[in-house]
Order: sequence, then C-alpha cells, then structure tokens
Amino acid sequence: MKGNIELRAAPHVHSGRSVPVIMRNVVGALLPICFFSVWQYGLSSAALILTVTATCLLTERFFSSTSGKGNTLSDWSAAITGILLALTLPPNFPLWMGAVSGLVAISIGKTIFGGMGFNPFNPALVGRAFVQAAFPSTIASFVPAYAPQRFVEFVPSTLTVPFMQAADNAQWIGHAAVDAFTGATPLARWKFENFTYSASDFMTGVVTASAGETSALLILACGAYLAIRRFMDWRIPVAVLGSAVLLAWAFHLMLPARYPEPIFVLLSGGLMLGAIFMATDMATSPVTPVGVWIYGALIGIVSVVIRYFGGLTEGVMYAILIANAATPLIDQFTQPRVFGARKS
Repeated sequence: MKGNIELRAAPHVHSGRSVPVIMRNVVGALLPICFFSVWQYGLSSAALILTVTATCLLTERFFSSTSGKGNTLSDWSAAITGILLALTLPPNFPLWMGAVSGLVAISIGKTIFGGMGFNPFNPALVGRAFVQAAFPSTIASFVPAYAPQRFVEFVPSTLTVPFMQAADNAQWIGHAAVDAFTGATPLARWKFENFTYSASDFMTGVVTASAGETSALLILACGAYLAIRRFMDWRIPVAVLGSAVLLAWAFHLMLPARYPEPIFVLLSGGLMLGAIFMATDMATSPVTPVGVWIYGALIGIVSVVIRYFGGLTEGVMYAILIANAATPLIDQFTQPRVFGARKS
C-alpha cells in the first residue's frame, strides 16, 4: 500500500495558544483594571481609555492596509497597546494628547520596525515617553479619585481644545475635595514632602495616580490569572518586584528616615502595572531562562535608582525601555550551551 509521507519542521506538538488567543486573554485581564479606573475617575477615565485605544486601532488599520499586510487588528496587539498606554496616563489627560500618544505608539513604536514581533521597545511605553517629553506639565497633573461629580461631568482638562493650554482643574478639584485625597501622587508626596501612604491605601486604590496604577491588589489578581493560564512568564515580574524590594530594603536599613519602607516602593507608582503587563511583553523581553531573571532585575534596580536619585518621581517607564534595549545583549550572553558542545 502506497502513501505519502509528510515531513514538517518542529514544533510537532501544538498547545493551542496562538497569538490571538494569548492577546485576547491579556485584554480580558486588563478589563477589570479599566473598569476600576472608570469607577474611580468616571467619565474622563472612560473617555481616555476609549480614545487612546481607538486611535491605536485606527492607526494600526491604516498602516496595515497601506503596506499590503491586510487587516492585522485580529491579533489584538494594537488593542493591548492602546489599553496599556491609556492606563499609564493621568485620568484627566486631554483627549487630543491621548490620541497623539496612541498615534506615536503604533507608528513609531511598532509599525516602523516591521509590526508585531519586530519592535525592540514596548510600543505603549514609546507613546508614553513621547507625551512625557512633549507635554511634561500636563502629564504631571492629576486629580483626586472618587469625586462626587465624576459620573455627570468631565474633568475640565479632558476636553481641552487641541494645541491649546490645558484647562485649569482647580475649581473641579475644589468641588471634589475629600480629606483623604490629594492631587499629588504618592511618589511626589514622598519625594517632596516626605509623606508616605499605608499599604491598605495602595491595595484598595485610595491614592491619586495614573488611570490604571491605583489598585495593586487588583493588578496582582489579574497578573496571577495570566500566570496560572501560562500566558505570561511569571519569572519576569518576580525578578522586577523582588529586585526593587531588595534594593529599597537595603537603602531603608542604611537611612530609614530618608528612604521609605520596601512595601511603599513595591506598591506605589507604576511598578506593579509595569512589571506584570509591560515588562512581560514577549517581543521585547529575553527568551533565555537566565536572561529573564537578569532582565527583570535590571528593571527593578533602575526603577528604584531613578526614583531615589533622579529628577523624576517615577522611573519604571525608562527602566523598562532601557531593559528592552539591553534584551539582545542579554540573550546573546545567556545562551545555554548546546548539549555535547565545548564551552568557548
């Protein structure tokens, strides 16, 4: 009996975890964080998330159609970029500036390098870095959470006319004044006022921060879902958070009056969101077993160093971008030795 023998290259066993499946699960894990942000900041947060995400999707569709690649929206990568980017911005960020950040994230952070899988830097952070440089004063402006009028009116700066100075939110903040809240982020208050918050404030979201950085407990839960489903390399966030805590602990032991406790460093700012959802980007992180630990430790250490000694209050974004740039070198120097080969 004659038949055809079909020869195929590895892998021969498939897990069923295609790129769209992984990306859809990441989007699903981000949705609770988005909903919590809307609950905290109301209409302005919802409009920001929708605007930035829609801009990323439209930009992706434009470049994919003009380059002849067809519709690439089905891989969900542009949606993740838009959601993550929006969650790193202040909830009162002007919508037109949010649209600019989404345009830059997809065009410069992703498409210019060849599309998904070829980008050396996390696209969402490229967009965030651009608006950080272009609109430094606006991106450093925050409003308190849980304002009574948040579901019936926008924060004034949200609807700022393009290329005009952002509207003043002072009157809106005055109407929303609550003793437990402040317009300054926890990192800013620590750096300039030597004031720290309790761990319960960070776990429940009773702090002022970017749209998706306020509830460490919720971010941990969403990250745990991805790790359990094996859609995320758990070693990277463990390395990021562990190295940050160890370095912060060492500084706190030396000068406890000057440097905060490690739990404050762990839960404040964008460290949790960055470690779980951005540092784990498969296209921009190492693939070797040793490399992921080095990569994560680099992010954690640089984040703490920038926070303590830099002019900015937050350093997670730049730490991840620096580690992205170092990923090819990390992979090169941590390649495992081929079985039976002599070490060079």
